[in-house]
Amino acid sequence: MTRPISLSNGEWKLMNLLWQESPRTIAQLVSAMKDDTGWTKATIFMMLSRMEKKGVVRFEQGGRSKLYYPVLKKEDAVAHETESFLSRVYGGSIGMMVASMAGQKALTKEDIDELYAILREAEKKVKK
Repeated sequence: MTRPISLSNGEWKLMNLLWQESPRTIAQLVSAMKDDTGWTKATIFMMLSRMEKKGVVRFEQGGRSKLYYPVLKKEDAVAHETESFLSRVYGGSIGMMVASMAGQKALTKEDIDELYAILREAEKKVKK
């Protein structure tokens, strides 16, 4: 994607379903989301229409139902959301975010081990 696209919480829910498996019909999306959201067919149709205008989903006519596909790649959406969050909340500082999490004791031993592994990999890339 050339331009960053922000997704609402509801749009994230729909996109996650489409990233898991696509294409999907509106009926399949309603069924998959009924326990979590209780959204009606009309609500999901309205959201998909808005998302199509944003350029994050597309559809093809598949018999009697439209088949919806994601256009936006999950990696692009995650990268944009991460940058936006870091910028908004921590002024772009990863260090401040990790310090905040560590200060709140929100990190488990497994989280810390994973962070060390990620940092070692990043360091290898910087040295190249």
